[in-house]
Amino acid sequence: MTSRDGLHFRRFLEAFIRPGIGGENWTDRTNMPAWGIVPTGPSEISVYWIEHYRHPSLRVRRGSLRTDGFVSVHADFAGGEFVTKPFTFSGKESAINYSTSAAGSVRIEIQDATERPLPGFGLDEGTEMYGDEIERAVAWRNGSDLSQLAGKPVRLRCVMKDADLYSMRFRR
Repeated sequence: MTSRDGLHFRRFLEAFIRPGIGGENWTDRTNMPAWGIVPTGPSEISVYWIEHYRHPSLRVRRGSLRTDGFVSVHADFAGGEFVTKPFTFSGKESAINYSTSAAGSVRIEIQDATERPLPGFGLDEGTEMYGDEIERAVAWRNGSDLSQLAGKPVRLRCVMKDADLYSMRFRR
């Protein structure tokens, strides 16, 4: 379940924590997460949950995820892409949290509200990014400065291959 305000909750039908092997993991209240998420490093967050409820081996378990790593847009090796709805932003540059395989990549194009690439920010002018980083500045041939686009409606086109994109943000 998730909540942005602590009053209204949305339940996901898919398991975030699976019970795993062993009958002790399949009792009621097992795999029930504790309240909250704890930052445990510059690139890691931790979640705690109960295992083996109603058994002498009852314990609390810790699992770790990359920062902002709960959900991603994923593309397999064949590749995939998406285009955002038009939006405005403030800031000077865009940063992404992503992970690729050695053969994978993420490329980003900035478009106007009608899905036309903006000069200097086309897909072919952008840096092909690969690796595994929590916060990497997105750059094009002329650099990463997006000040001239701040406050104007834009769309982002993200083209990915064997990659996960966890989050994007604009920073000053």
